Amino acid sequence: MAAAQGPGRSPADASVRPGAVPAVPPVCSHNEWDPLEEVVVGRLEGAAFPSRHPVVACNIPPWAAHLQGLAAGRRYPRILVESAQHELDRFIALLGSLGITVTRPDPVDHTRRFATPDWSSRGFCTSCPRDSMLVVGDEIIETPMAWPCRYFETHAYRTLLKDYFRRGARWTAAPRPQLTEALYEPEYRAARTGPPERYILTEFEPVFDAADFVRAGRDLFVTRSNVTNLMGIEWLRRHLGPGYRIHEIESRCPTPMHIDTTFLPLAPGRVLVNPEYVDVDRLPAVLDSWEILVAPEPEPVDERLLGITSMCGKWLSMNVLAIGDGRVIAERKQTGMLRALEAWGFEPIPCDLQHYAPFGGSFHCATLDVRRRGTLESYLP
Repeated sequence: MAAAQGPGRSPADASVRPGAVPAVPPVCSHNEWDPLEEVVVGRLEGAAFPSRHPVVACNIPPWAAHLQGLAAGRRYPRILVESAQHELDRFIALLGSLGITVTRPDPVDHTRRFATPDWSSRGFCTSCPRDSMLVVGDEIIETPMAWPCRYFETHAYRTLLKDYFRRGARWTAAPRPQLTEALYEPEYRAARTGPPERYILTEFEPVFDAADFVRAGRDLFVTRSNVTNLMGIEWLRRHLGPGYRIHEIESRCPTPMHIDTTFLPLAPGRVLVNPEYVDVDRLPAVLDSWEILVAPEPEPVDERLLGITSMCGKWLSMNVLAIGDGRVIAERKQTGMLRALEAWGFEPIPCDLQHYAPFGGSFHCATLDVRRRGTLESYLP
């Protein structure tokens, strides 16, 4: 099955009658490891440096925040885009060669300014669909993100979302946040070592990034972070109802943002953890029967340009993508991770995506698994 690299599907798919049950559910994904059949992959065209805001700057060192602020709202340099695009094209080709259908968001010019009654901003990019949408079973949930520059990010996916809905998927949008000053702690100072002393977000309204959640059937795991507050976690808990449980993973990252470089299930009863950010002795008791796979120390990234522009830390080596049957796509240059995966009994598939880091992530961040072959199960007591 060849990878589709256009902005979406053919309008002919919209002919499914309302209420009809599709032969193959268009959206069906319950965990992070079942065999992957269809995936959305992000896009780099039109990417701009995120607009200046405390919630953007809080997770990076002050010097990096200063440089990013100077470039805010401007397009990424062509040299960065071209290097990342080359690797992204090869990643998409790899997915297609493995029989996985690939869909893409529509191109968007993120330098365009937009506004609400309370503030204005420019955009960011659509490189990481994992952040703005959460798939739980047959439902896609648009998330209420805390970065103002990402307020309308899911509009780039509307061609896909409407198609999935017409063919039978459930489509939900969490309450759109106001993102006024009341959401952000005015006196916030990031911790530089140890667990966060506090978070930049207040509990003014529910906000969360989907990338702060990972799924294991009827159980989801979450880290509270500088883009996900307790109200956001509670909103999702109430929305999913009693058929699901949400467990919080304590993070020792001083500036937490997104769980998939901290805690990532790779198979039933097996989870990859970051030894710097996770105290394995303080994991939820429901994980007592699970095998804890401690991630190896990442290989250093010695390219100065990547170090300056990347919003991601060294543990991006953990941002792997399980595609089923024990196969895991991982960064080719992270040889320690490749060897560890093999030692744990997985089949690592090396691929290059290191230059994607300035745009927000790697294999897990760059994708949204829309359909995996499997059923809803419980993997925890």
